[in-house]
Amino acid sequence: MAWEVIHKTAAERAAASLTDEMRAEFGWDKARAMLDGFPDGGLNIAYEAVDRHVLSGHGAEEAILWLGKEGAREHLSYADLAARTARFANVLAAHGLEAGDRLYGLAGRVPDLYIAALGTLKAGLIFSPLFSAFGPEPLRTRLEIGEANALVTTEAIYRRKIAAWRDEIPSLKLVLIIGEEAPEGCVALGPAMAAASEEFEAVHTRPEDPALIHFTSGTTGKPKGAVHVHNAVVMHAAAGRYALELKPGTRYWCTADPGWVTGTSFGIISPLVNRVTMIVDEADFELERWYSILQNEKVEVWYTAPTAIRMLMRAGKEAAAPYDLSQLRFMASVGEPLNPEAVVWGKEAFGRPFHDNWWQTETGGIMIANTQAMDVHPGSMGKPLPGIEAGIVERTDEGLRDCGTGEIGELALRPGWPSMMRTYLHEEARYEKCFVGGWYLSGDLAMRDAEGYFWFVGRADDLIKSSGHLIGPFEVESALIEHPSVAEAAVIGLPDETAGEVVKAYVALNPGFEPSEELERDIRGLARKNLGPAVAPREVVFRKSLPKTRSGKIMRRLLKARELGLPEGDISTLESDET
Repeated sequence: MAWEVIHKTAAERAAASLTDEMRAEFGWDKARAMLDGFPDGGLNIAYEAVDRHVLSGHGAEEAILWLGKEGAREHLSYADLAARTARFANVLAAHGLEAGDRLYGLAGRVPDLYIAALGTLKAGLIFSPLFSAFGPEPLRTRLEIGEANALVTTEAIYRRKIAAWRDEIPSLKLVLIIGEEAPEGCVALGPAMAAASEEFEAVHTRPEDPALIHFTSGTTGKPKGAVHVHNAVVMHAAAGRYALELKPGTRYWCTADPGWVTGTSFGIISPLVNRVTMIVDEADFELERWYSILQNEKVEVWYTAPTAIRMLMRAGKEAAAPYDLSQLRFMASVGEPLNPEAVVWGKEAFGRPFHDNWWQTETGGIMIANTQAMDVHPGSMGKPLPGIEAGIVERTDEGLRDCGTGEIGELALRPGWPSMMRTYLHEEARYEKCFVGGWYLSGDLAMRDAEGYFWFVGRADDLIKSSGHLIGPFEVESALIEHPSVAEAAVIGLPDETAGEVVKAYVALNPGFEPSEELERDIRGLARKNLGPAVAPREVVFRKSLPKTRSGKIMRRLLKARELGLPEGDISTLESDET
């Protein structure tokens, strides 16, 4: 189905933070000049996110509104953040930690974790977020690869997942426990913070000094530790303004968990650098709670995930109707490609579409986006942000070949943007393989249309080759979701002697629908009508739910492994980054 373009109004274009003129005039030196930095050329993410706002007279402005899952509320101003991050930096110094050491954060959405992330960067240490739902083995693997020197976590997580092997990581000097008490061998963060000074000058780190380690692994192999530097804050600031419409005073809600790259880059750094008020909700997804937060906290910019959007869709537009969401002016999606149906549903339910964008853990920031000033082509990831050169290429025996308009190839980026990863920890050869012929190769397949919009096709290893056709799972899944009964879909290719591979689909149904042969035929019929018989699935299987990574991405490879009787590995440890 060809979806109708959602045209922006003149008012929307006029209010956009990014205009065509700004695109033409953009340069990374200009973007860098919008930050303060230090007179000696130093650059520190925490200073740009917190301290400079206080020094320029904005300390009283609200930085974080924290909503506890049991009803508690906590307001933190930028001055509060400056004081508490200084205390945390002093705690680290008091325990012998110094610039270049590595601290890992392992907790849910609680204020102490946000303080720890910023205080770590202020002290010149490297911060690495960990997802609190990981089991003991994924956590241990990351702490070992990253040679962790310090860990901030809760007592419950420590006792369940860390204590048994903590002494087997020789680099781990300090474990800080959030709260007033701590197990033997650990330090209670509450008393330590209370005793620490509120005075601490941010370390004058250099732009190329390591600042962040984000782990990404997909569903196979050891996790890769992507290293990012303090200069990444230039990209965080620019992408927040241009892709997410973050402006001083904006009330902003990023629903990503702080244990993932999105929850750090665009759930902590980017919003604070742009001096917004961040809404942080400790609780997990719950329909009425989310709509109440959007209404009661007067959220203006909302950055969420396709999985959550599809859950809202399952409840129907009528679930949103009782709430006053008139102040909501921009909505964006992150984590995996957003199906066209979800983009259009946003327009129908909220009066404005969701704006998809594309980036990876390795890129460190949003690369391609549907910005406020752009017409939205449902299903497209948008166009490259200023300063980003993207292309579609094909690997050949002679090197790389540029693909033409409408031709599927690998999405590639010209290196040099500030938040580009600088290496994989202990895997320099693996890192160097990402760069070929003057391009960073993303591993994602895409195509570019005549208007310059980019369209996601699928991961290179997910592509289905059937009877000479190259089929991207995302295209088929989007067609399946168009059926009113289908809430979610996953598509894989299975070996076939005649066609090479055939398409098989798995779907989870919306409430009110039950699996039946008639419904299966109807879903396949719609797919055949919209995609053609060569691309449509041969079979549709009903599932109560689809297997997902910890961050909400559907695990096609796990479905395929089960179909082929291949080893699945330890399913409990399968995970992926959010981008």
